[in-house]
Amino acid sequence: MPFAALLLACALALLSPRLQASLRSAVRASPALIFAFPAGVTAVFAAAAAWYGAFRGPLMALVAGYSLAPTICVWIAGSGDAGWLDLAAILLLWLPLELSAGASLVPRSAHGALHAVAYACGIVLALALFLIFRSFEGMKYRAPGWVDVRNAAIGLAISAAALIPLGLWIGYMSAHHAAGRSAAAVLLRLVLILFGTALPEEILFRALIQNWLAQRLGASNPAIVLAAIIFGCAHLNNGPQPAPNWRYAIVAWIAGLIFGKVFEKSRSIFASALVHMGVDGVKWAWF
Repeated sequence: MPFAALLLACALALLSPRLQASLRSAVRASPALIFAFPAGVTAVFAAAAAWYGAFRGPLMALVAGYSLAPTICVWIAGSGDAGWLDLAAILLLWLPLELSAGASLVPRSAHGALHAVAYACGIVLALALFLIFRSFEGMKYRAPGWVDVRNAAIGLAISAAALIPLGLWIGYMSAHHAAGRSAAAVLLRLVLILFGTALPEEILFRALIQNWLAQRLGASNPAIVLAAIIFGCAHLNNGPQPAPNWRYAIVAWIAGLIFGKVFEKSRSIFASALVHMGVDGVKWAWF
């Protein structure tokens, strides 16, 4: 998936404090530059749609609207504390992807690839709007340090102790060992989980939603609980059980509490992302 990989490279490039500072200086000097971000992700999606034989006028209009709507919200919000326009922008970035808006406009053969590209577009745009333009405090979008690795290890141990018995008890997963896999296959899967699921979801649910709630409520623990509930509800339409998958939602809610606390105690978003990766990886490998 070259287009998703390109967008991932853009997201990872933003881990550079120097690049963050340069882009912030540019948009402060000329705030209208913010509209280059939705134009850029729309152009990447258009190229991907053409590549996969899915370039259609209605689809491109939908993608252009998807990228422009949250940008306008953030543009109007300008600078200052977290406000309702920020929440509107977050929801406009998340809900169309969660609800697979526009899926009927995409040929079935291109569904998986273009969904990955759309998801990556949303994450890059979220970073551009909130990390760069809004300079949102508390996003913790930086490379991890040893403290973050330590917190991730503690969080993973707590997750295993809490989630495995819970998942078995409520029937979310069954105890069985998967067939043996090579170390290379396991490592590849963990990398895919980290950058395809864990980091994007942690950016959304912790760096944006939990962070917004903490700024509005002025307290971290209520924000962690509320963000975890939202995280759990977001998994109601996930398999393998039929929707609403309340078993998955319960496990995700408890996991969200752990991820949220790790995020709060750490300097980098990668701390909770590594726990998230570990939880999903253990589920894939053994249950």
